[in-house]
Amino acid sequence: MTWRDVLFAHWSVPPETLAERLPPALSVDTHEGEAYLGVVPFEMADVGPPHSPVGVTFPELNLRTYVTDGDARGVYFFTLDADDPLGVGVARSLFQLPYRSARMSIARRGREVHLTSRRADGDHPATVDVRYEPTGSPFQPKPGSLAAFLTERYRFYTATDAADPGQPRGTVFYGDIDHDPWTLYRADATFEDNELPAACGFEDPTGDPHLLYGRRARVSAGRIRRL
Repeated sequence: MTWRDVLFAHWSVPPETLAERLPPALSVDTHEGEAYLGVVPFEMADVGPPHSPVGVTFPELNLRTYVTDGDARGVYFFTLDADDPLGVGVARSLFQLPYRSARMSIARRGREVHLTSRRADGDHPATVDVRYEPTGSPFQPKPGSLAAFLTERYRFYTATDAADPGQPRGTVFYGDIDHDPWTLYRADATFEDNELPAACGFEDPTGDPHLLYGRRARVSAGRIRRL
């Protein structure tokens, strides 16, 4: 798959707020004592088996934090929204990922990207409307920097009931991904709506988010394994 026009929008959150939402096998990963909750919109392109001449393309949006299992570090997804009902079903059944179907659009005007998402979920509806664009010069994050902490992640974790906010977490699974290191930009972003955190049981983020933009990454993913 290829990830295109990725916005990494992160807010600092008390570690204990996130810890109470994680399965026991995982701990909150922090950078200089700070934990982060991220809203990450992008376009998922050319998704398919290796060497396939065809693939599907659709907008995607996720709410995430960063965790460790004691030996490795990665991303923990609270929810992933996508405008691909078939793909959502496959991802939920094969990868245990907490995907939900949403009506989404992504449009570009010059450097600006405009993504909208409306999840018509009776229990956990959520609307996100964000405009964003890269600023400044490209850079590669230095090891140990906050930018590297938030973007250079090559493992994801999920729990069997992660799609049900507020419920006890069950068996934990993980999957590994591979891509070249990110080339990033600083970013400007305006959220007209951002209901994703509230839909997952979090208070609305406060303060200015930390914003980064990645133009493109070609990604491969391995099979999921039980932790």
